[in-house]
Amino acid sequence: MAFTVLIPARLASTRLPNKPLADIAGVPMVVRVAQRVAQGLQQPARIVVAADHASILQACARFGVEAVLTREDHASGSDRLAEACDLLALSDEEIVVNVQGDEPLIDPALVLAVAELLVRNPTASMGTAAHPIESVEDFRNPNVVKVVLNAADMALYFSRAPIAWWRDGFGKGIQTLATPAPLRHIGIYSYRAGFLRRFPTLAQAPMEITEALEQLRTLWHGYQIAVHTTIHAPGAGVDTPEDLERVRKILSAPDSPR
Repeated sequence: MAFTVLIPARLASTRLPNKPLADIAGVPMVVRVAQRVAQGLQQPARIVVAADHASILQACARFGVEAVLTREDHASGSDRLAEACDLLALSDEEIVVNVQGDEPLIDPALVLAVAELLVRNPTASMGTAAHPIESVEDFRNPNVVKVVLNAADMALYFSRAPIAWWRDGFGKGIQTLATPAPLRHIGIYSYRAGFLRRFPTLAQAPMEITEALEQLRTLWHGYQIAVHTTIHAPGAGVDTPEDLERVRKILSAPDSPR
């Protein structure tokens, strides 16, 4: 199964300026992400950084990572990926996996699993992943996005609210987790390139605006999202200087997953 991994990289970041170029044990972060994905994939995969600045292209070139220059003014990451599909001349049926450029600890097995979802589910336009929530704190947290599935492991809904709601257990507030455990959404996506091109042209969904979750636009317009459930929580991403220091320590260790 051949597919393309696209890694969007935007130079501007409020909390961590020049984040894609942040040094992690001598390697820019976005390059770390590309290398991490490449090391774990045994099947053919093209890995391309979709950058918004020439400095990112230059950093990728120094390490032999393929990159394309996209516009700086895209409203969202999906718009940037759609432009990258055109720049790379991908056919509408080709599978694209979106790996965020701030996840140097990404599990390559998860990338492959999300790509395979669209091979196994020809009616799905998108694929993503989830894992069981283990703490009440995460279930309550609106920054932890939850997902509920149907019998075919297709997404029914994504929410920042605690779902599915356990009628008898939450009468006095959320004290314990229901069984089976609720699912936390993992922000990795696969697409058919044709749908990725179409997505930015779709009208925003009211529930997307309310929840601030772009994937709800897909469901609102009647498209399907297949979901891979893993028992493993993903490696931590990098959003703040504190996150960066933590990842630096992990990847500088002698036994780091480099």
